[in-house]
Amino acid sequence: MQKIGFIGFGLIGGSLAKIWRKKHPEYVFVAYNYKLTEDDELLLAKEDGILNEIVKDLREFSDADLILLSAPVMSNIAYLKQLKTIVKQECIITDVGSVKGNIAEEAVKQGLTAKFIGGHPMAGSEKTGYTNASVSLFENAYYILTPFEDTEKDKLDILRSLVEEAKAVPIVIDALKHDSITAAISHVPHVAASSLVGAVAGADDKNGLLAMLAAGGFRDITRIASSSPAMWRDVCISNKKSISEFLDKYIEELEAVKNWIALENEDKLYEFFDSNKDYRDSLPLRKSNMAVSHEILLYVPDEPGSIAIMASILAAKGISIKNMGIAHNREYSEGVLRIEFYDNKSKESALIAIKERNYKIFD
Repeated sequence: MQKIGFIGFGLIGGSLAKIWRKKHPEYVFVAYNYKLTEDDELLLAKEDGILNEIVKDLREFSDADLILLSAPVMSNIAYLKQLKTIVKQECIITDVGSVKGNIAEEAVKQGLTAKFIGGHPMAGSEKTGYTNASVSLFENAYYILTPFEDTEKDKLDILRSLVEEAKAVPIVIDALKHDSITAAISHVPHVAASSLVGAVAGADDKNGLLAMLAAGGFRDITRIASSSPAMWRDVCISNKKSISEFLDKYIEELEAVKNWIALENEDKLYEFFDSNKDYRDSLPLRKSNMAVSHEILLYVPDEPGSIAIMASILAAKGISIKNMGIAHNREYSEGVLRIEFYDNKSKESALIAIKERNYKIFD
């Protein structure tokens, strides 16, 4: 492996490039700029030393050992067709899209099944772009790989190794099975979150009372509605069959709950919340960077000066703070201060400093 080409260089592509650059400083990283003008984020990546070159002609990828497609889903399919006559025989082409069936069909159509291995890192953020890229984005996250029957073992092993360098967990499954799974656990939840936001926005009055009173529960369940509209438009179109099938199941569930509420069916409502709570509580506590936050919660008097005192304690120890504020939540009977750090090392140092002052840590 000597040269990696990037088509699309946002959060996912940028994060992988940062990781692989640290692991392989000798590699040549080239990014494709499809725009008519200069791309500020690509220029920043070059200034950072992550990219070696920025090109405007896909033929510059003719000697690439690996090409990463991290543009929107529909664009990746179009690029696959363009790359067919450009790439060398040994090249590995992979993508990071959350839909695998359509691009797998295109790979079959273009005769690229020996070169193309679908990929889907199940990690991310509502934040987008290279400026938000992080070397820890994929830690402990599943990274789905969808090879074909004629995929060479050596190529799959190379890609698996690169995934593991990102501290992700590679899982190999069939492309269509992947799409069915992600419709249930990712795509429909995004549709549901955006639909709920739309319903609340439509019900809000001119004074924005609903928006003003929207608390933690609403914000938590709708956080993913802040993701890229273009990306999710493409996801819905490219995985329409699996999404539609699971939406039918979800709508059926909502209709049943609506009916139980109308009938004041206490037993059914209790069973509904109880069984779903049990399933939710049984989910494995596997955390990807999407959910990981290096934070501490501690009890403090909910009064002026609490934040300033804690900031002074940590500053005296030379500990950098990413974010800090009072957590106003009915779950806590007292004032709780939430402090977020940039890394776990800072968090551990802060824990020592805080315990020295006899503050009570919220577990």
